[in-house]
Amino acid sequence: MLKVAVDFDGTIVENKFPSIGEPLLFAFETLKAMQEKGLLLILWTVRKGAELQEAVDFCRSHGIEFYAVNANYPEENFSPEVSRKIEADIFIDDRNIGGFIGWSRVWQELFPEEMNVKMEKVAVNNLGSKPRWRKWLGL
Repeated sequence: MLKVAVDFDGTIVENKFPSIGEPLLFAFETLKAMQEKGLLLILWTVRKGAELQEAVDFCRSHGIEFYAVNANYPEENFSPEVSRKIEADIFIDDRNIGGFIGWSRVWQELFPEEMNVKMEKVAVNNLGSKPRWRKWLGL
């Protein structure tokens, strides 16, 4: 089972810390689809206390229940004896070199085989007709 650590501010929502910004395009749709595929999502954020609870509640209100929050597994209790580094297979964060790549690109990186299938379906559906961009340009 793949564990995916996901940042909140600037990744799931616009960075308006300590407030909660608007959801980023496709954030919750992608997270839901990842969960449906069996990935374990960990909310990994600098938020703590009431601000952390607001983020968890916000995600819950949008259909996302995390496997763990700022922890490796649900029952883990933070102590100075425990490393703050999460044992995740993948990290999704706006602080990556180059910034956040966007949720559609995250999906493409994680599931490239599905992108090819979707593109093939689009190509088959468009057989015998002008591509949409040609219709829009009036060519």
